[in-house]
Amino acid sequence: MPNALQALELENFLPYRLSVLAQLVSESLHDLYAEPFGLSVTQWRVMAALGRFAPLTASEVGQRIVMDKVAVSRAVAGLMKRDLIERATDLNDRRRASLRLSAKGRSMHARIVPLALGYEGELYQALSPEERETLNGLCDRLFAHAKLLRKAA
Repeated sequence: MPNALQALELENFLPYRLSVLAQLVSESLHDLYAEPFGLSVTQWRVMAALGRFAPLTASEVGQRIVMDKVAVSRAVAGLMKRDLIERATDLNDRRRASLRLSAKGRSMHARIVPLALGYEGELYQALSPEERETLNGLCDRLFAHAKLLRKAA
């Protein structure tokens, strides 16, 4: 148990550092697709999830991108309005609707993916191949452990 008088060194606090890094990376990546494609961060994440795992329900998309239902619902509505995704009602369960990228959405996705991968490559240039492998392993472990801690709370 930490001492009540112990100072929190925010600049060295892992959750803070991860959050700031994630925000900086997300904003930098967003700059690549926001203006040219008119997408929000959440809309792009929905498209990326559907581009990789479709068909998915909105709830499944939310689980994949770790975002709340309201944000996902708003993003889905905006993407549907622009004809970038399609919804199909499950014939066996009328309450269940699956989502997938439309032809227009697949075309946009195909143009954004190389930009995203290019950014990732530039970001990785700060690390050696061995460091990249180590970082990926550490991220996997931290992600799995954070999920366990979340369930225990």
